[in-house]
Amino acid sequence: MKSRVVIKSSKAGMSVFLDPDCPFEEILASIAVKFRESARFWGSVQIALSLEGRELTAEEEFKIVNTITENSSVEVLCLIDHDAQRIERCEKALNQKLMELSYRTGQFCRGDLHRGEALDSEASIVVIGDVLHGARVTAKGNIIILGTLKGTAHAGISGNDEAVVVAMEMAPLQIKIGSYSQQYGDKGRKLGRGPVMAYVENCSICTKPIKKPFLSMINFN
Repeated sequence: MKSRVVIKSSKAGMSVFLDPDCPFEEILASIAVKFRESARFWGSVQIALSLEGRELTAEEEFKIVNTITENSSVEVLCLIDHDAQRIERCEKALNQKLMELSYRTGQFCRGDLHRGEALDSEASIVVIGDVLHGARVTAKGNIIILGTLKGTAHAGISGNDEAVVVAMEMAPLQIKIGSYSQQYGDKGRKLGRGPVMAYVENCSICTKPIKKPFLSMINFN
């Protein structure tokens, strides 16, 4: 019998290959069975997840992630997007929107931040460049980095747990949002491919790939 779902793990995360011709509800049922039966094997892990083999809507991706977490102790940190054109469109839209916001508010900084350098803002801030290892950005509002975050970012320093941190490439040393903090180590592990948003949910900092609809969540007031 042909397998509807095949799971493959690697150092980069986990890949789930889906039968392109099988009805989606049967795919979900197969995922539930496979992860429930192999829950002890996987244990309690945090992974980057790649879904391959068929085109999926955002709603279908969400259902698959929920099915995995409900039937195992696997925590999906992010989904890896292999569609280069979609990533490029998303990055272009994100860059355009955030540039508009930065010029409207005046809260932006051009250039890279290097080790030992710090940038503080009394509002939200857009960094047009990289925040390198050993550099730090803090803001009372949101932090948007049009580059790579490899250092430390602390958004919502006045206690705003609804603030977000967004980077075009996320490989941070540490992220703080309001009163919550998450340490990621000093190995520069990427938290997904393309733009990523960090936010607080259920009293912890979570990350997810950022898509165009999420832009409306970013409030620069």
